[in-house]
Amino acid sequence: MAEVSPLASIDIPSLQGKVSEAEWKVRVDLAAAYRLIAYFGWDDLIFTHLSARVPGPEHHFLLNPYNLMFEEVTASSLVKVDLHGIPVEPTPFITNPAGFTIHSAVHMAREDAHAVIHLHTPHGQAVSAHAEGLLPITQTAMLIRDEVAYHDYEGVAVDLDERERLVAHLGGKSAMLLRNHGTLAVGETVGEAFLKIYFLERACEAQILALSAGEANLNNPPQGSPEVTAQQGKVGLKMAAGALAWPALLRKAYRLDPSFAS
Repeated sequence: MAEVSPLASIDIPSLQGKVSEAEWKVRVDLAAAYRLIAYFGWDDLIFTHLSARVPGPEHHFLLNPYNLMFEEVTASSLVKVDLHGIPVEPTPFITNPAGFTIHSAVHMAREDAHAVIHLHTPHGQAVSAHAEGLLPITQTAMLIRDEVAYHDYEGVAVDLDERERLVAHLGGKSAMLLRNHGTLAVGETVGEAFLKIYFLERACEAQILALSAGEANLNNPPQGSPEVTAQQGKVGLKMAAGALAWPALLRKAYRLDPSFAS
């Protein structure tokens, strides 16, 4: 039998019992979200981030170690950082402060933005590069479309000055297409942010598939139906995230590999 290289896995000491119960719960939820992002094929090697606010008065956040694949992230490996993405406690892991620029902007500006998810999927990038953005051509798109803001591309997001413009464009909405770049979603919980990014990504994927047959062949919904569906989505998505979809997704994450909760 071939030997398994010691580099195939990483020994990460557990933080359970060493942090508050509230922080541990957020750590488990965020680690599950990383694993689920990998499961759905939305990861981008070690790049992009999911972040979550640590409960408490300090402005501290949880961020993935920069050198771990999303499928390796665990609750204990998540790094606690400040608003600049700098670790606030000793950690054996490295972080990417520049990659936290987008997240820190949203966390600082929005008290309700306890979780922020940013992705670079091919379908999300494709729709972000489409002149008309997200089209109301599927139920999924109509459910999320009114919550989608847009931010023009300014280069790799390392300029702190860009944060002011990004949050101004986001406003009070909970999702964003970063033009020529990718997708973003925010939520009061990790589950809510995950469900928002799920709907946005699925809508982008369906749009690219539909456009592959040519815009002339699109069937647009009847007048007024996108607006009705958008109102239904504002209530339904939040309820589904907290009580239905996220608990089910957590169970799925445990079935796939329970090590995320270690």
